[in-house]
Amino acid sequence: MLTRMARTGAYPGSFDPPTVAHLAVAAAALEQAGIDQLDLVVSREALGKGAAAAPTLAHRIEVLEDIAANRTGLGVRVTDARLIVDVARGYDVVVMGADKWAQVVDPAWYGSVEARDAVLEQLPEVYVVPRAGDRPAGVRLLEVGGHLAEVSSTLARAGQLHLMVPEAAAFDARTGAWSDPDRYRAEWAGRAG
Repeated sequence: MLTRMARTGAYPGSFDPPTVAHLAVAAAALEQAGIDQLDLVVSREALGKGAAAAPTLAHRIEVLEDIAANRTGLGVRVTDARLIVDVARGYDVVVMGADKWAQVVDPAWYGSVEARDAVLEQLPEVYVVPRAGDRPAGVRLLEVGGHLAEVSSTLARAGQLHLMVPEAAAFDARTGAWSDPDRYRAEWAGRAG
């Protein structure tokens, strides 16, 4: 009897903070992409983003590990890789939103269209979550509830705390990591590992 090899996926992001939409995307990927393990992958220095002032990377990873510990099929990985092709190397699937896919296919990150095309050929299966009517062609689409299309970490940081997953909301309540960055920096930033 042949046994099926476990399929793994990478879901790159900053998860700053992790939202209910992030969890819905992860659940959809596990179900629709036929994968057994989905890693939430955080780059130490995300491409196209400045360094987060608060919370620290160590605290963001701590929150993600709490999330993964409470849900089947989720893992957490930190990487020095910045390009999605490097982040996703070794995985069967890579998952992202339409906004991230637009960045991935932008030749500006590679120097030329030819260089970009060579990189795209190295990607594993790509699953993209449509956003605000943006349904990219040439990739598999993950269907997630339409009501989540406008959920973002930016809105959660701006005060819509109900958009955070429970583990992030609990961490924020204790530390002010996203809702009160001044309190967080004063009380907690120096304590992170």
